Amino acid sequence: MAEAEDQETGSLEESTDESEEEESEEEPKLKYERLSNGVTEILQKDAASCMTVHDKFLALGTHYGKVYLLDVQGNITQKFDVSPVKINQVSLDESGEHMGVCAEDGKVQVFGLYSGEEFHETFDCPIKIIAVHPHFVRSSCKQFVTGGKKLLLFERSWMSRWKSSVLHEGEGNIRSVKWRGHLIAWANNMGVKIFDITSKQRITNVPRDDISLRPDMYPCSLCWKDNVTLIIGWGTSVKICSVKERHANEMRDLPSRYVEIVSQFETEFYISGLAPLCDQLVVLSYVKEVSEKTEREYCARPRLDIIQPLSETCEEISSDALTVRGFQENECRDYHLEYSEGESLFYIVSPRDVVVAKERDQDDHIDWLLEKKKYEEALMAAEISQKNIKRHKILDIGLAYINHLVARGEYDIAARKCQKILGKNAALWEYEVYKFKEIGQLKAISPYLPRGDPVLKPLIYEMILHEFLESDYEGFATLIREWPGDLYNNSVIVQAVRDHLKKDSQNRTLLKTLAELYTYDKNYGNALEIYLTLRHKDVFQLIHKHNLFSSIKDKIVLLMDFDSEKAVDMLLDNEDKISIKKVVEELEDRPELQHVYLHKLFKRDHHKGQRYHEKQISLYAEFDRPNLLPFLRDSIHCPLEKALEICQQRNFVEETVYLLSRMGNSRSALKMIMEELHDVDKAIEFAKEQDDAELWEDLILYSIDKPPFITGLLNNIGTHVDPILLIHRIKEGMEIPNLRDSLVKILQDYNLQILLREGCKKILVADSLSLLKKMHRTQMKGILVDEENICESCLSPILPSDAAKPFSMVVFHCRHMFHKECLPVPSMTSPAQFCNICSAKHRGPGSAILEMKK
Repeated sequence: MAEAEDQETGSLEESTDESEEEESEEEPKLKYERLSNGVTEILQKDAASCMTVHDKFLALGTHYGKVYLLDVQGNITQKFDVSPVKINQVSLDESGEHMGVCAEDGKVQVFGLYSGEEFHETFDCPIKIIAVHPHFVRSSCKQFVTGGKKLLLFERSWMSRWKSSVLHEGEGNIRSVKWRGHLIAWANNMGVKIFDITSKQRITNVPRDDISLRPDMYPCSLCWKDNVTLIIGWGTSVKICSVKERHANEMRDLPSRYVEIVSQFETEFYISGLAPLCDQLVVLSYVKEVSEKTEREYCARPRLDIIQPLSETCEEISSDALTVRGFQENECRDYHLEYSEGESLFYIVSPRDVVVAKERDQDDHIDWLLEKKKYEEALMAAEISQKNIKRHKILDIGLAYINHLVARGEYDIAARKCQKILGKNAALWEYEVYKFKEIGQLKAISPYLPRGDPVLKPLIYEMILHEFLESDYEGFATLIREWPGDLYNNSVIVQAVRDHLKKDSQNRTLLKTLAELYTYDKNYGNALEIYLTLRHKDVFQLIHKHNLFSSIKDKIVLLMDFDSEKAVDMLLDNEDKISIKKVVEELEDRPELQHVYLHKLFKRDHHKGQRYHEKQISLYAEFDRPNLLPFLRDSIHCPLEKALEICQQRNFVEETVYLLSRMGNSRSALKMIMEELHDVDKAIEFAKEQDDAELWEDLILYSIDKPPFITGLLNNIGTHVDPILLIHRIKEGMEIPNLRDSLVKILQDYNLQILLREGCKKILVADSLSLLKKMHRTQMKGILVDEENICESCLSPILPSDAAKPFSMVVFHCRHMFHKECLPVPSMTSPAQFCNICSAKHRGPGSAILEMKK
């Protein structure tokens, strides 16, 4: 619970209540400051009795009858000697140009602060309250009320004279009054009344609840929240009243307005003042406590609470105990709560002290978070409200956060936060790096160092690299990969790595890192040598990226040993840079690698490596027999005699069969199949491919004394050779496996052939008939003959110029037209006429002689 502390500087600070051992984690809603300067000087000699607040200034009344006008810092701007005794109340209109003052000796003054307008009156009894019309500056609103034993309304008449009228009397002293708009609320010994100045009617009476309390010791506190909402605090009771318009059909003899109590609840302490704060209430409470030692009541520090009113109860939002000067001697009536609506400032007035409470702003919120060491929340709050904060800077909060994390040993988090907090400030980055170096945590900040915009001094990056090189080779290698090489002096780091390699020359991590450094330094030869030594996968990428083909001409064997597939692909993709001849020569002592290269070359293009096809026969025979036969089939450049010789030496039957057949020696090939492979199916397949009757005859002769071969032939030759030829040659009494099934299959195949022939015949006849009908329909159609058509023989128009004359013409289906007399006379042997043009197209050489012979 926050307290107000008395200090020489006059400021009021929050402190922990002595009764509480643990500090509250809940952030206070208000902050406090003692009003000093002129106020301190006044209260050293006098005591405050009342105060009123305007947005521009303050008016303070004292027990010695003085009224001081103060600025918001407490400096005295004006002083009025009103009375030799206590000032009971000071009232200001909304413009701040007119002030009303009443004193304990009955004096009343209403005057203009900037004009000569003035009213003086001295009554025969103490005047406890005064309130000027909120719009007193207007000529039509020259009104004010005073209260002692009765409530008087003063109005200025048209003759500039003041007349008074009694609004209420007979219920004891009037002790509190508040004027808002057209409504005046006041409190006497019996309760609270509200008067409508426009209708001149009293519209309500709200009786006080606890009549046991002396009204002079525990006065009523009144506060208008708005023009129709009145808040009443009396004793420990709070009531919120709403002034409402009465419906016309309900009026009769009643006032046009009525009051409804919308909320009513009890508080823990006695109320000394009230003020609205949005939809909440600020309550100044007078507190009495009982001493545990003497068991006697004593005056404790007053409390300023923020509460949320509900219909029948309230919820406490915050509560602060205030250490004001002389609180031990004060009574409930000695405290007052005044407020400034425009700025949400609350003034706690006591005889010896004036304390200002104000809503905490974002700067105060950040102060509290920093005090509680909630740096991340403070940083977030500053970023969200950076336009509104005045006392704090995001960078300062961030640096404090980093220092806090470092102090707690959370180095990784601190380093990560540097990225966000330090941003592009290179000087701060360098400062933080040195700070991390002092505590031996350079590794923690290394992943987050900026690598561009901004770029730090090379020394910073080198310092971190040296730190990793001394203790963590893997981490060093990671940084070299991730950091651009222009961040540091490459030669310095290269030399450092070489020095370490003298101690551990086979360290793969350092060797690989050195290769990367060489690469960045464009020393590709050294880098390539290291990569090849390490058999590193990036060697091919390095060659491609930096076009190092001239450097690898003598390293082809190393590349092939490392990854033959990638090496061959690279070499074949770059034939213009490393010729096929060069590669073959380099691989001469490694025939197995030579074969891999030439095989891939042959797959890409059957003709590029034709000069090496003869060599490839031996290579395939030695290292890759499964691909020998496909190679022999696809190559048109390999020497068949050489290939046959090699295959016969190695007894490669299938390859020899293929070569014999390709060389035209089909009978020897078939014989090898039968005698070496003993595979009738393959022999039959070979005979089918060759489609040679003599081969079939040889196959039948060879198989005639071998029952399994006969079965194979019977099952497969039906579509190529007449099965009867084979069946007639089978010796009587020979047992042939599955003979019945083979014969059935032959019959089925024959039957299928017959059916296929008949089906084809039917289709052919149907198609012929259809086409004949189509031709007949076409020939039956008429042909248009007009003036544009000509005789194909005489080339004159086919139609005569005089249509009345008779004429004869012949039109053929080919649409050629002739005059009848232009056609040759048909012979007796061939009376049909044919188109001379179309007939000539179908005649061959000597056709005319043939016709003459006929």
